[in-house]
Amino acid sequence: MTTKEFPSFPVAGSEYDLEPIVRDIYTDGITALKGAFSRGWVTQLGEDVLAAFDEARSRENGAIGRGPNRWYVEVHPEAFRGFVELVDHPWVRTVSEAILGPDYRIVEIGFDIPFPGAMYQPWHRDFRSPRETTEEHRLTSLAFNLTTVDTEEDMGPFEIALGTQFDDHPDFDHGMFPPKSFYPRYEERGVRKYPKMGDISARSALTIHRGTKNHSEKLRPVVVLGMDGPEANNSEHHDLAVTRPYWENLPERVRRHLSCPIVDELTPITQKHDIEGLVMGEA
Repeated sequence: MTTKEFPSFPVAGSEYDLEPIVRDIYTDGITALKGAFSRGWVTQLGEDVLAAFDEARSRENGAIGRGPNRWYVEVHPEAFRGFVELVDHPWVRTVSEAILGPDYRIVEIGFDIPFPGAMYQPWHRDFRSPRETTEEHRLTSLAFNLTTVDTEEDMGPFEIALGTQFDDHPDFDHGMFPPKSFYPRYEERGVRKYPKMGDISARSALTIHRGTKNHSEKLRPVVVLGMDGPEANNSEHHDLAVTRPYWENLPERVRRHLSCPIVDELTPITQKHDIEGLVMGEA
């Protein structure tokens, strides 16, 4: 298949081949680039993640449970010293524009941390499929994932059921959680991912996936970057903001895609994207 057979947008001047990117997103539901960032840069990002987690856990609703011993935290862009390098990476821009078009928007930056003892999550997608996906077979949002550690088998790796981003059935609870009778399909298609520091992936958050059990004594922090196309409304789940001095120092190429409030002082984020079905997890 070629990109002409999928709903994609042209990207001028990209150093990356669009065809495998678009094909992978529309067939498997995920694509990736190994070694996108240096290990030193990722080490700094990991420090910022842990500092943000400590701050979030010090206040009510600063972090939200995504299952036993598993937490999600959304942050403002200024919490990560490498925010600009992340969102302005040529591969991130290429994937976003090819799938979502030139007017894509940055709507989420945060992280997920499975701690020792984190359990299997139920198979799920991150939100209900929009009309554009169910009726037009078109994706309107993307989630980028960037690990801050080398992922090993016993650390509860991310598992994704390839090719399930267009699954749709009235028995899905809240449009997000397939019934357990569907699990054999996802287990057959499930692939565990073992990214290393510096690797980055992009996926449709509609592709059925789950976190697996962390048997180790190690944390597995993963940064999450969310992008919306013009039709999507996932920004309703998030509260990004930047201060005016920070905004004025952002490259124009980043500002063009960051449609969030510009404030005099940042207010700590109270987590809104509560996925109720993940709170209990599975045995």
